[in-house]
Amino acid sequence: MAKRERIDDGPGLVSIITINYNQAEITRQFLESTKHLIYPNYELIVVDNASIQPLSDYLDLSQFPHLQLIRSEVNLGFTGGNNLGIQKAKGDFFFIVNNDTELSPTLLDELLKPFSEQKQVGVTCPKIRFFDAPQRVQYAGYNPINLYTGQARAIGFNQEDDGRFDKPHPTYFAHGCAMMVSRKVVDQVGRFADRFFLYYEELDWSQRIRNAGFVIYYQPTASILHKESVSVGQDSPLRTYYLTRNRILFMRRHCSSFQRFIFYMYFGAFVLPKHLISYTITGKLKHANAFLRGAFWHLTSTSISPV
Repeated sequence: MAKRERIDDGPGLVSIITINYNQAEITRQFLESTKHLIYPNYELIVVDNASIQPLSDYLDLSQFPHLQLIRSEVNLGFTGGNNLGIQKAKGDFFFIVNNDTELSPTLLDELLKPFSEQKQVGVTCPKIRFFDAPQRVQYAGYNPINLYTGQARAIGFNQEDDGRFDKPHPTYFAHGCAMMVSRKVVDQVGRFADRFFLYYEELDWSQRIRNAGFVIYYQPTASILHKESVSVGQDSPLRTYYLTRNRILFMRRHCSSFQRFIFYMYFGAFVLPKHLISYTITGKLKHANAFLRGAFWHLTSTSISPV
């Protein structure tokens, strides 16, 4: 990992890490929002993840003096792209954030507070609201995952931001859209598991982080707006494939033999027929194919290691 160097002797250096994949304008809007941050000590790292048009051809880099642009000629996915950014980062903290977000001025300041208040805090997450409906919440923490069904639900999802979600608290999982991670967590736990590529990777990492004794903390005074799945799309077969594959992969990595047995029975008896019938009735045959490929990937993949 890169040797840490401070910009000055003031607050800890925050490395803001995001990925660009064929979304030059979305990334530019994200970078513009960073100009309003009041936190004085940060660097910006954008991993250009095999975009057809290199981001350097689109951006005026002189407009973003904090920016380090890293080009990967191979699409490394969400996991590999962020891992590459972490590898190059110099910060005391890594703020991993989607490029389809817009940052509030005090976001970094608020996310950093719990680290100094509770020594066991290893990750902090902001309240995430929808960009097109900022009065509605996307994330206010996570409920525990059901280790028999593989389902985990975000607290507050699509509910009115009416004050109910303004209390800070420890939570089970971070949200990959926006999470502040201390360097000591990465040094002790490691980075994202590359095997996931896309989706469920933050749940896997969160589980490993909590297993190591760290606390994941929801900090509602920090707020961010999310434009929601502009990279893959909510109705993408690619999304269906990775959600299916990685739901099973998470269970293989983190459940007991008995829990896995119950999950396999549940998945085969209920989840698989339900999805296939639904996709067939609605004419989404590409989704049905993606679902089956995601499920049957596990018949040929015996390894559940991070690589």
